[in-house]
Amino acid sequence: MSQRKRSKGSGFSQGEEEDDDYIPSQTQTQALSQGPRNLERHSQEQVDQKVSELVQFLLVKDQKKIPIKRSDILKKVIGEYKDVYSEIVNRAGRTLQQVTPGFLQVFGLQLVEIDTKHHVYILISTLPRTEGDNLRQDDQTAKLGLLTVILSFIFMKGNSAKDGAVWEFLRRLRVHPGERHEIFGDVKKLVMEEFVRQKYLEISPIPLTDPVEFKFQWGPRATKETSKKEMLHFVAKIQGKDPSFWTSQFKEVEGP
Repeated sequence: MSQRKRSKGSGFSQGEEEDDDYIPSQTQTQALSQGPRNLERHSQEQVDQKVSELVQFLLVKDQKKIPIKRSDILKKVIGEYKDVYSEIVNRAGRTLQQVTPGFLQVFGLQLVEIDTKHHVYILISTLPRTEGDNLRQDDQTAKLGLLTVILSFIFMKGNSAKDGAVWEFLRRLRVHPGERHEIFGDVKKLVMEEFVRQKYLEISPIPLTDPVEFKFQWGPRATKETSKKEMLHFVAKIQGKDPSFWTSQFKEVEGP
């Protein structure tokens, strides 16, 4: 069984599991906006330690593309330092944005809130991408390659695609949803669960369909990490055509 507790000042393990949501009390919520006035209650060393722990926590979550809840930050990192929550989060955000030259740690990440109602965050790369990069410079993986293809298909279909059309499209690429793939494993689970959980895709049932059909759309992480313009150019490059060949999509990304 994996350890779910962290030792003081030791950071977080990658195998840490999600806890139930932690809902702060009204008094604690009010304290979140009073960071500067409360700094005098804690030593600089204590606040520095919490900033370091939060940076580690965010980086571990980002490795798995797990959206980060404010409730988890409060429960697993901030703890009794809720009165300086804003200061800790802001300093952690500035730390993640830093890009250090040489052989030291490079971050170049931005903490972005993708759900303002439930306070859910993701990290996106601010580093410049080079030719051939898909979505993020440090994620040259087969799964994200597949995701790029799916996102481009959804966009070219008018920003929404039925699940049946997505599966048929993948079959033409010799990726069969009903069979286990040597690289992707269970393709349906990858697409409908992992990509959805990571907020790259959104899936919703289509009313009055029997059996029930679903439609895929871009999720909030996809809109932050890439763009429709990039997807159009991706498709154009593959098919050897000018992006303006697709009139409606070209107008959408370039404007009238």
